[in-house]
Amino acid sequence: MEPLFLAIVLAGVAGLSMPLGAWLATLKDEPEPINHAITAFGGGALVSAVALVLVPDGAEHLPGWLSCLLLLLGGLVFFIVDKAVSKSGGAGALLLAMLLDYLPEAAALGAMIVIDRATAWVLAAIIFLQNLPEGYSAFREILASHTVPKKRGFALFIALALIGPVCAVIGLTTLADQRALLGGIMIFAAGGILYLVFQDVAPSISGEGEARPALGAVAGFALGLAGHLAAG
Repeated sequence: MEPLFLAIVLAGVAGLSMPLGAWLATLKDEPEPINHAITAFGGGALVSAVALVLVPDGAEHLPGWLSCLLLLLGGLVFFIVDKAVSKSGGAGALLLAMLLDYLPEAAALGAMIVIDRATAWVLAAIIFLQNLPEGYSAFREILASHTVPKKRGFALFIALALIGPVCAVIGLTTLADQRALLGGIMIFAAGGILYLVFQDVAPSISGEGEARPALGAVAGFALGLAGHLAAG
C-alpha cells in the first residue's frame, strides 16, 4: 500500500473512534460511577500517551533544556486557553486534551510509516482505543454544558476526526525528515495534556465517597503500556 494512502487510512480510522465515542455517549445516561470510570480511563490513556509516547519520543531528538522549556510552555499556553474557555462559559477541556493527544500522535503516525511501518499499525490501534473513551467523556462534557446542540456537536467531532489524516500527511511528507520539529510539537502537546488532565479531568472522576472509578485511570494507562510494549 502506498505510504500516502496508508497514512490517510490509518489516521482516519484512528480518528473515527472520537465520533464513535460521542455516539456512545448519547445512547443512555449511565450511573455516575460508570461515567466517572470512563472519564478516568480516558485520563489514564492520556497520561500514558504523555509518559510513553509524547515525552520520550519527542525528547529523543531535542536538547534536554529545550524539552523542559517546551513542556512548561505547553502547560502555560493551555492554562491560558483553559481560562479563556471557562470565562466564555464553554466546556472544552476534555476536547482540548483529546485533540492535544490525537493530532501530534497522528503526525507521528504519518512519520512512522516511513520510519517503521509495523510500529505505525500498532500506533494507529493505540490511538483508536485511546480516542474512544476520550470522545465519550468529551462529548458528555459538551452535552452537560448545554452550549452546543447534540447534532452540531456530533458534526464537530466528525470534522475534528478528519483533521487527523491531514496531520498524518504532514507527518509523512514533512516531519519524517524533521524529527526535532516533530519532537518539539509532541513535547509541547504533552505539557498541555498534563495541565488539562490534572486541572479538569482528575478532579471530575471521584464522586463523594466513591474511589473505585479512579481505577479506570490505571486501566487506561495499562492500555497505553500494552500498546507501547507491543510496538517494541
